Amino acid sequence: MTTELAFNDWMTTVQSAMEQALSFYLPVASQTPVVLHEAMRYAVLDGGKRVRPLLVFAAGALFGAQQDELARAAAAVEMIHAYSLVHDDMPCMDDDALRRGKPTVHVKYDEATALLVGDALQAQAFWVLSEGPGDAARKLDMMRLLAHASGSIGMCGGQAIDLDSVGLTLSLAELEQMHRLKTGALLRASVLLGALSGKTLSASETSALEDYANAIGLAFQVVDDVLDATADSATLGKTAGKDAADNKPTYVSILGLEESRMLAEKLRNDAHRAVMQFGNQARRLRELADLIVQRKA
Repeated sequence: MTTELAFNDWMTTVQSAMEQALSFYLPVASQTPVVLHEAMRYAVLDGGKRVRPLLVFAAGALFGAQQDELARAAAAVEMIHAYSLVHDDMPCMDDDALRRGKPTVHVKYDEATALLVGDALQAQAFWVLSEGPGDAARKLDMMRLLAHASGSIGMCGGQAIDLDSVGLTLSLAELEQMHRLKTGALLRASVLLGALSGKTLSASETSALEDYANAIGLAFQVVDDVLDATADSATLGKTAGKDAADNKPTYVSILGLEESRMLAEKLRNDAHRAVMQFGNQARRLRELADLIVQRKA
């Protein structure tokens, strides 16, 4: 997917390719157990900005990764992300009824189905990543990377800290640590999975991409907190104002609205600087940093 395309055209092209790849890698709805497979497809398809797949493709472009390998890695990381949303929305977690502009999975189906959807999507992600041709050692590295980002010292750990922090006053450092795990770990994995789809990385390349991913990971959450405080539910596609209603610590509650916006802009600039060594080949990564910070939903 050439960098000659305008950013919006490139983004639309990747999003369309991802919809096809996800549909291909998910079980067909007619396969037994029908309701579970239907609900898995409901949770994943036809919704979301596909930020993580976009990061996979943008990082892969740095190292000439093949499109089918990028689609495979992007599908895996998006399934992990979708499973986390299904579980996060359940009554035992954040108890939300709206996601991506439509009823959440436990509302559309039931809680037991939602639990199984998340479990099955997590397993499906690793099956997808293990499939196909390619160097076995590199695939093992990619599966290890995704597992690390998804588990107790990554995304799940961040969610546990989030649940334990309701009603508490966190320091800025504590809030950042929570979101480096809850949101940032999977964004970091997306960047590195895209790059690893093309080659084994040098220490310098890994360091630069990690610096970039750390910056956009925090920026993503800062902007989420700003939008939760300023946008409406129709714009967000999920319940607005829920963090404040649930008495959760956020960047806005700690820093205030304007300082949070200033922090997001600083992180955007940090992301740009992190990938300077890659020159114009990092154009898509820089554009995605802009998208993450300047988005309205």
